[in-house]
Amino acid sequence: MTRRTSLADPPVDVGGHDSPPSTGDTELRYLVLAAQREGARAMSAQLRPLGLTPAQAEILLVLSRKAPLTLAELGRQVVCESGSPSRLVDTLTKAGLVEREPGRIDRRVIYLRLSTRGEEMIPQLREVDTAMDRMVGSGLSEEHREIVIMALRRVIDGTPSAATIAERFPREDFTGGK
Repeated sequence: MTRRTSLADPPVDVGGHDSPPSTGDTELRYLVLAAQREGARAMSAQLRPLGLTPAQAEILLVLSRKAPLTLAELGRQVVCESGSPSRLVDTLTKAGLVEREPGRIDRRVIYLRLSTRGEEMIPQLREVDTAMDRMVGSGLSEEHREIVIMALRRVIDGTPSAATIAERFPREDFTGGK
């Protein structure tokens, strides 16, 4: 298995010559990008009244399920933000939605949790999350949904995003590899 650092990495040359991607590969790539764009537009529109971005909402939802977390632990759970989500957490802290607290044993370790105001937003965020899930899956049968999930897991296999997805949505039936 080849490890990639991103989907932008060039493909492995197996034939000794450059060949353009098949029309199907190009269509698939643009369908994935279009689906992501449309999902982001829909989610942004639903979150606008709450004054949140999709990435901020994801952080709040992760903290609602898993807090307390360190910044590094949170970073391993978040899909919308690559790298460290420190800027997002700073914004959410300034907005009074997230609190930082030092560890009880090692006060140098800082844990993140929702503030009371952040907790009050969670029911609305879960409604948005559920509506987005319905929108994404509404046109697919259970069988097709599983096919798409497994195919997309294979597409991202070996990337940092694959590790994040595996951490957040573990599946025993996915062995990885291509």
